[in-house]
Amino acid sequence: MPEQTDNDDRFRLTDRVAIITGAGKGIGASIATTFAAAGADVVLTSRSVEDLESVASLVRGLGRRALVVPGDVNDLSALADLVDATIAEFGRLDIVVNNAGGSISRPMLATTVDQIEKSFHFNVSVPFELTRLATPHLLQSDNASVINISSVAGQHALRGSLTHSLTKNSESHLTKLMAAELAPRIRVNAVLPGAIETDALATYLSTRGAEIRDTMHANTLMRRNGQPRDIADAVLFLASPAACWITGKLLEVDGGAAENIVPKAIPDLD
Repeated sequence: MPEQTDNDDRFRLTDRVAIITGAGKGIGASIATTFAAAGADVVLTSRSVEDLESVASLVRGLGRRALVVPGDVNDLSALADLVDATIAEFGRLDIVVNNAGGSISRPMLATTVDQIEKSFHFNVSVPFELTRLATPHLLQSDNASVINISSVAGQHALRGSLTHSLTKNSESHLTKLMAAELAPRIRVNAVLPGAIETDALATYLSTRGAEIRDTMHANTLMRRNGQPRDIADAVLFLASPAACWITGKLLEVDGGAAENIVPKAIPDLD
């Protein structure tokens, strides 16, 4: 059990070391800078060296260390190198944030098994394997934490969302299973974002017209889409000593969005 600290300190990550996947932009980049502001050193990975170096510069500007390890997490062999590089640089590992993930959904009859398997690999196999490899080092920490970035899409069964919803639901259940296996030494939780204003959402909205954003706002109780910082703050809480009695939980951070935030006009089959 983590040592009792002042209330302010319980929301900090002073001198902790965190691996963050998909850290080059969007939610992952925001988690990295939020962690650094809370006192953590970070290990950043994604495919774009330029993006990673930009985030690393922000982290160092906050007075913390950043290790850039470029790579594609879909290559499972690269995950061992990521963990090894972390231990070689910092000598410890306290937090793993499995942020990288996602997939494109199509109507069921337009979906192939290959598409489902690729999505399952990205959203389930990758976070499982990184967590498995990190576990021997996390066991040396007094407040080890794994946070998976799943999705509220995995909580719903809507037409046209099969691949993403299916595999994100699997990632959410993986979270609960790993929490059961790794308790009480390592806490495992997930944050389930709703519509977040990232580059990916901007690309989607650019193909649908400006009125779609208005529809999303109208179907969200908070009347706005989320920002990456909204997710980063939730991840910070779950990683911090303030959440030391929380494990196996799925935290929806979606502004109170309706299940079908953007209705899809997919007709009945003939």
